[in-house]
Amino acid sequence: MDWSIQEIARLTGTTSRTLRHYDEIGLLEPSRTGGNGQRHYDDVALVRLQRILMLRDLGLGLPTIAGVLAGDPEPVTALHGHLRWLRQEQVRLTRQIASVQETVNRLEGGEELMAEKMFDGFDHTQYKDEVEERWGKATYAQGDAWWRTKTDAEQAAWTQQTAELGAAWTSAATGAVTPDSPAAQALAARHVAWLAPAPGVPQSGGKPSKEYVLGLGDMYVADPRFGKNYGGQDGAEFVRDSLRVYADLFL
Repeated sequence: MDWSIQEIARLTGTTSRTLRHYDEIGLLEPSRTGGNGQRHYDDVALVRLQRILMLRDLGLGLPTIAGVLAGDPEPVTALHGHLRWLRQEQVRLTRQIASVQETVNRLEGGEELMAEKMFDGFDHTQYKDEVEERWGKATYAQGDAWWRTKTDAEQAAWTQQTAELGAAWTSAATGAVTPDSPAAQALAARHVAWLAPAPGVPQSGGKPSKEYVLGLGDMYVADPRFGKNYGGQDGAEFVRDSLRVYADLFL
């Protein structure tokens, strides 16, 4: 069984023009082309398209997506990686939904707000003591002030960017992508750019310093809590190794 390009466009909410573009750049070829020139897609093509759309939603550009897919022609392992991240996000969003719903219920009922229940899933201070112990109170205070000056929209955008970066790393790490591959190095560049605006990050030439990036990569591996953001210990090691290659080349 296969589906026409118009059917796929309708099912996915994309356009026939987009699908034709994916074909032209070699990202998604149709499984067959009818006598009238119409493109058709089978089960294999649909799975590949699902992965393309998911990676695109994570913020990856088409060249990076192509690199990820080329490095992992077998999709099941990569999809397991996607599922792990989606489930983590599901838990976090469920907590946030419950927090906001609690606030709405109390406001509508004229009840007193319970601050301790309003920010479950939003807490950015849970590592306060640890940060102060490792890097000093001034470092924590600077970072906390930076975060609190952001609007709700800016905080949400930063949180989403962080989650998308973690998911992109997880997807690459669970595939057959190597740390020195174009796909991994594109992610490393994105990671370094994500680090750059944060307060307290040592800078060199307008970028986070090489020593800082290398040390951060080592910390991702040493602390299992970071590994959870990148699909586990293997994912953390993949991020570290990719950052090492990038740092040697560009920092």
